[in-house]
Amino acid sequence: MAIVAVAGRKGGIGKSTIVGNLAAEFDAMGRTVVALDADPQHSLLAWARQGDGLLARCVREVSGRDTLRSQARKAEKETDIVLIDTPPGMPEVAYQAALAADLMLLPCGPSPLDLFALKEALALSLRARAERRSKKPRIRLVPSKVLLTTNLGRSLESSLKTMGKKVLPHIGQRVVVAEAVAGGLTVAEYAPNSPARDEFRELARAVDRILRR
Repeated sequence: MAIVAVAGRKGGIGKSTIVGNLAAEFDAMGRTVVALDADPQHSLLAWARQGDGLLARCVREVSGRDTLRSQARKAEKETDIVLIDTPPGMPEVAYQAALAADLMLLPCGPSPLDLFALKEALALSLRARAERRSKKPRIRLVPSKVLLTTNLGRSLESSLKTMGKKVLPHIGQRVVVAEAVAGGLTVAEYAPNSPARDEFRELARAVDRILRR
């Protein structure tokens, strides 16, 4: 039983994409998964409703009287992995996720603006850890939407390492990811033998190793 939140102060850094595709990879490992969409824009929910794949079965909207923390902990009692997709520009929601999560994944794109926003998300996660008086949530950085053909893309991992937190395997900027979303599918369902699928599988395995410690 574990709660993993994906957060960032800036939009367009791949939070929903990571949540949806991690759900698929954990499902492929034989784990039961619930993905909570805590973003008022409900991008993850819209993706799930595009088709009848895994996400249509495991994505839930966060709304109503219960707080995100209480919904996450309720879901944790009935499934192996709870994934939380948080909105950009709403630090109070990301903070609620950090107070509930065992692990925070903080994606960051190669733009300097993404790096500036990452510092804010990291500070918020550390503040939640201090409030909990715990080593949780553990925090990992994820290079996201990486183009290795560019200088910024190639240098992103080294830039992230200067933040003082461990860096997980990167997720590239690939057309097949958007094509999968258009069909309401995860990359594992749409293009199971693609390089994009390999990247999400490697990220999921890295997350799994952390959760098993």
